[in-house]
Amino acid sequence: MPTLKRSASEQRLMEASGPDFLEALARGLRVLETFNQDRKRLTLSDISKLVDLPRASVRRTLHTLVQLGYAEVDDRLFRLTPRVLMLARAYLLSNAVSDILQPALERLGKEIDESCSVAVLDGEDIMMIAHASPKRVIPVSAQIGFRLPAVATALGRILLAALDERELDKFLAHVVPKKVTKSTIVDKKELRKAILKAREDGYALVDQEVEIGFRSIAVPLRKLDGRIIAALNVGVHSERMPLKAMHGHFFPRLHGLADELQRQLI
Repeated sequence: MPTLKRSASEQRLMEASGPDFLEALARGLRVLETFNQDRKRLTLSDISKLVDLPRASVRRTLHTLVQLGYAEVDDRLFRLTPRVLMLARAYLLSNAVSDILQPALERLGKEIDESCSVAVLDGEDIMMIAHASPKRVIPVSAQIGFRLPAVATALGRILLAALDERELDKFLAHVVPKKVTKSTIVDKKELRKAILKAREDGYALVDQEVEIGFRSIAVPLRKLDGRIIAALNVGVHSERMPLKAMHGHFFPRLHGLADELQRQLI
């Protein structure tokens, strides 16, 4: 079988990862990650372009995913199947953090009648690992697995504030902030200032930078040894809570819950 052509990014990853790096598995995961809420059905050509891989490689990957039950094809359009949720289930069931966090968030959400989440840093994004939202006609659109740009969110700025100076410099050097709303900060000097302020204050407050009419306050979530492992937030629609009232109303609750959880996160 001829050697498959690698993209430039793949070649760099191979060189950095060493001989134990399993290229076929990496390609399979990249193909899975191309599907999202805006790309629910894709052709082989679509996927090949998105992952920058040869069609032959993508065809074999998709064939394998279909045979394993993680994808299905209908009239040349591929889509994921519910079996993919088994991958997330494996994480949630094997991670004691999620078992502890979800009940705590549901309790907090009920007490304050607002949406609350816990997220971790994943590349340039944050990813929700626990979420609770009171029942409303218009629910807040965050859920487990939901991703947002780290630099534009309160959760993300708390997590970035936990990086050391060298890691933060490296992150800011590579990230390309996008102007999602008129309030989104994209200047890297201003972003660094906001991140350092979050580190100093012990909380981050972001107003309508990732979604118009939505503001959020977040605090760090630490393990018993003091290491920050996630961020905890409350998000509200702007008409429900004035910006000036966010800290006084929510910070004590968030800080109290973070302290409570720290004693359980060994």
